Amino acid sequence: MGWWWSLLAVAGAYAVGSLSFAVIISRVMGLSDPRSYGSGNPGATNVLRSGNRKAALLTLVFDALKGYLPVLAALLLAPRMGWGETTVAAVGLAAFVGHLWPVFFRFQGGKGVATAAGVLLALNPLLGAGTLATWLVIAYFFRYSSLASLVAAAFAPFYQLLVWGPGPTAIAVAVMSLLLVWRHAGNIRKLMNGTESKIGAKAAHAAAAPGPRGAHPRKHKSGVK
Repeated sequence: MGWWWSLLAVAGAYAVGSLSFAVIISRVMGLSDPRSYGSGNPGATNVLRSGNRKAALLTLVFDALKGYLPVLAALLLAPRMGWGETTVAAVGLAAFVGHLWPVFFRFQGGKGVATAAGVLLALNPLLGAGTLATWLVIAYFFRYSSLASLVAAAFAPFYQLLVWGPGPTAIAVAVMSLLLVWRHAGNIRKLMNGTESKIGAKAAHAAAAPGPRGAHPRKHKSGVK
């Protein structure tokens, strides 16, 4: 029955990954739904376009944790449950997939950068640190989060293969990288057209959540009828 517990662990990781903290935190803090402005992506970078740095930071941390904690739990339980590298890698991949297609949010999720970082840091801290360093260098010099994410995603599988070799972890990392690049297809087009927003660029109409349904913004009086 070991396979049953492995399947349950993967399903649990997917459920945790399905928690869209960009949407949850924005609602709690009274901000607009991040899917309604900017890139429409429920992630930390787009939440930052609301101008609320605290909300963006919280989104980043919680999105990373929902990738990190399921893998950490699987690693801690592995000796007792008899799980191998395959189960742990599958748990990490499931948490990432949950962010992309969250069951609690009509399968409309984000691009998975922070969640992937959390997964990598738990699976292999050195790989995670190297990939994160790659992201930071590209983001610092070019100021494009999407470009940094694409470069980091391209390098992560090669880091794993060159230093630690092939295996279930390498496969999971490669699949996450391919999915991450695919989710950035629109950003790739914008980068090529020179229309991609830089880190910290504020989106219009992003700061406050809309009022109650049916309410209309108050109009200023003027002499024009």
